[in-house]
Amino acid sequence: MAATLKSLSPSTQFIQRRKHLSLSKSTPYNFSAPSNPFLNPNLAVKIRWPINAVAEEREVSEQTDDQDNEKGSISRKLEEFKEKFFTSDRLLNAAIVLGAGTLAITKLLTIDHDYWQGWTLYEVLRYAPEHNWIAYEEALKEHPVLSKMVISGIVYSIGDWIAQCYEGKPLFEFDRTRMFRSGLVGFTLHGSLSHYYYQFCEALFPFKDWWVVPAKVAFDQTVWSAVWNSIYYVVLGFLRGESLENIVNELKATFLPLLTAGWKLWPFAHLITYGVVPVEQRLLWVDCVELIWVTILSTYSNEKSEVRISEVSGPNPKGKSLEVIFDNHF
Repeated sequence: MAATLKSLSPSTQFIQRRKHLSLSKSTPYNFSAPSNPFLNPNLAVKIRWPINAVAEEREVSEQTDDQDNEKGSISRKLEEFKEKFFTSDRLLNAAIVLGAGTLAITKLLTIDHDYWQGWTLYEVLRYAPEHNWIAYEEALKEHPVLSKMVISGIVYSIGDWIAQCYEGKPLFEFDRTRMFRSGLVGFTLHGSLSHYYYQFCEALFPFKDWWVVPAKVAFDQTVWSAVWNSIYYVVLGFLRGESLENIVNELKATFLPLLTAGWKLWPFAHLITYGVVPVEQRLLWVDCVELIWVTILSTYSNEKSEVRISEVSGPNPKGKSLEVIFDNHF
C-alpha cells in the first residue's frame, strides 16, 4: 500500500489516504455490529418496555382475579351462614323455645307482682320459690287432673326435644311435629292416667308395714310400666300414621329391653316416690325423673321402624342387641 502511494502524485495520495481512513472508521460500525439487539442499551430499552407492560398487565389481572375469588368466597360463606342460621324453621323453633322459656321464667319470677311495692330484688328472689309452690298446691286442690296433665305435657315435650338434641340435631333444628306428638301423649294420657294410677296403688296397698314400699315399686315396675310403655308406643305409632302391623312389630322389638332398662333407673327413684313423697305430689317428682326416661322413650320410639323390626329376628347391623344399646344410657 505504501509503495503504491509513492508512485502517485501528491494530490492523488491525499485522496487515497482520506478514503482509507473513512473506510477504516466505517467498517466496525457496519460489519461488527452486535448480533444480539439487547447489547445496544437504547434498543434494549425499546424492546423491554412492551414486555414489562405485558407482565404488569398480567400481574394486575391476577390480583384482580384473586380479589374477585376472595369476594366470591366471602359471599358464599355469608350465604351459607344465612342458610344455616336464618332459615324459617330455625327461626320459628328459636322463637318457640325462647318464647316459652321467657314466659315460664316470667311467670315464676312475677308470682308476687301484686305485692312488689317496696320489695328489694333479694326479697323477690327469696319468696318466689315458696310462693310458686303454694300456688301449685292450690292448683292441685282446685284442678288436680288438669294440673298434672299440664305438667306431663310440658315434661314430655321437653324430653323429646332433649332426645332430638341427643340424636345429634342442632338446638333449634328439632322436629316440631314429633315434639308436639310426644307432648300430646303426655298431656292427654300420662297426666290423667298417672293421677288415677297412684290413687289405685294406694287403695291396692293400704297397709303401713315395711314391705309396702317394695311391693309398690315391684308392682309399678312390672304391671304399670308394661301398660304405660305399650300405650306410649301404640299411640305415637298411630299419630305417625303407621299401620297396626308395624306398630305391633315395633312394640315387640322394644318391649322387654325397654322394660328391663327401666329397672336400672326407676326402682331407686320410686323408693322416694312411695316412701317419702305424698300421693298428690308424686307425679311432679316422677315427671322430674321422667325428663331422663322420656328422652330414652322418645329416642327409640322415633327410630326407623325397619331397624327395630330387623332386631326382632336377628342382631342389628352393628351386632349389638337392644339390651346393649339401652345399657349405654345408664
